[in-house]
Amino acid sequence: MKLKHILLVGGAGYIGTSVTEHLLSKGLKITCLDSLLYAQKNSIKKFKSNKNYNFFLGDIREKKSYKNILKNVDVVIILAGLVGDPITKKYRQLSNSINLSGMKKFILACKKTKKLDRLIFISTCSNYGLSRKKNIIFKENSPLKPLSIYAKQKVEIEKFLLSFRKSENFKPCILRFATAFGLSPRMRFDLTVNHFTKSIFENKELEIYDAETWRPYCHVKDFARLIYIAITCKSKKIAFQVFNAGSSKNNFRKIDIINKIKKILFVRNIVFKKNDIDQRNYKVNFEKVKKVLKFKTKFSLEYGIKEIQRAIKKKKFKISKSQLGNYYIQNN
Repeated sequence: MKLKHILLVGGAGYIGTSVTEHLLSKGLKITCLDSLLYAQKNSIKKFKSNKNYNFFLGDIREKKSYKNILKNVDVVIILAGLVGDPITKKYRQLSNSINLSGMKKFILACKKTKKLDRLIFISTCSNYGLSRKKNIIFKENSPLKPLSIYAKQKVEIEKFLLSFRKSENFKPCILRFATAFGLSPRMRFDLTVNHFTKSIFENKELEIYDAETWRPYCHVKDFARLIYIAITCKSKKIAFQVFNAGSSKNNFRKIDIINKIKKILFVRNIVFKKNDIDQRNYKVNFEKVKKVLKFKTKFSLEYGIKEIQRAIKKKKFKISKSQLGNYYIQNN
């Protein structure tokens, strides 16, 4: 296989740094474009000594940040953006300028790039929103009912990408990610599994709202494996395709996660509550990605819980002082 040059937009983030690790291990050339909004420069230190890694401080809202970079890459992976409902709600204007107008502007620039073999846009299963019926499992062609600003923005960009179906040279693919978990060089503890594990390990009071609600989960290492598959398969296999990214066996309720943690850690100080502001409740079908791309997850919920437990025990985490907060793994 020809050595591909990958532009990883938002590559210094939680998922981006895990993807970087995996793709570099496969011998791919990585250019990371990131605005370092979370002051996460420590998270990418380990990559800078690799001859196949280049970092550019830049913003997708500014054409000068990526104009020259796009000329030399084969694949673009878009992870960039303000992530999650709390931050997009708090910084609504910033979110609109990055997740919508800036994203569309960047995608149009990619579309005009002749050398580009494919574009992979990372979306979210949160686009499905809410299922009030227990027997509904969402597939890629299910109606999208986003509840949060973040998911609504993802849906709008998905529609924008799919509107170019008649374009001959533009080949986008959409991966709707399940809720991520697991250890990453740029760590997040606001995600369900990571948050529950850290709070329980540190014996902090943990409030769990609507414990019976469902959500699909996937380890960041499995996301990285799937992205590698999407990069290396024939482009016609994924062009203008939407894939739910994860595994059907990893659809869990919050109470299921607690029960798994109980097998590993002593659990106490948990308070169960109802009527959360976040009303998302959905199960997702992942048969398409399994059938078309032959993708199966490798890393279980238990694996993620144990690796986070070990990392906290060894005091590996440090936090950068930034407006938005950021954990990273020291000496990694």
